[in-house]
Amino acid sequence: MTDETLLEEAARLEALIPRLMRRLFTLDPDHPSMELPVAQLRLCSVLQAGPRTLSALSEDLSISLSAVTQLADRLERIGMVERVPSVADRRLKNLQLTEQGMEIMRTRRVARIRRVARALEQLSPEMRATVQTVFQELLQAALAASQEETPSADILGTRLEL
Repeated sequence: MTDETLLEEAARLEALIPRLMRRLFTLDPDHPSMELPVAQLRLCSVLQAGPRTLSALSEDLSISLSAVTQLADRLERIGMVERVPSVADRRLKNLQLTEQGMEIMRTRRVARIRRVARALEQLSPEMRATVQTVFQELLQAALAASQEETPSADILGTRLEL
């Protein structure tokens, strides 16, 4: 395969994946998560795995500590997150989702899963298995390729696995 052919395939995939993501994961405009800016939503998505320090969030999201602090302040004002003492070191503060934040993120995930299920039901069981395998292999290839590159800002949240 020539470099030109590979680049053409990459360009088609680069155009296809965002369209697929929008179709599968755009929620009802009335869902509360739709009011959150993307950066705030990304932070809440990371917090679904549990409380994190602001510096850990900064690293995970590839943004500055001051940017994470600003996001945390905004999310705290609207009741999505709260600062709590670290269990390991009470001098540190962790950021965690509030009950309201957890519920919004839970219902967001459930709605997204249902949309994916409706799309998958259009495929045969064999094709669904193939899709799973191909996406797993593409993810592994992307992880391997990203190890070879110098880390850079993650503008679109591509590091975030939801």
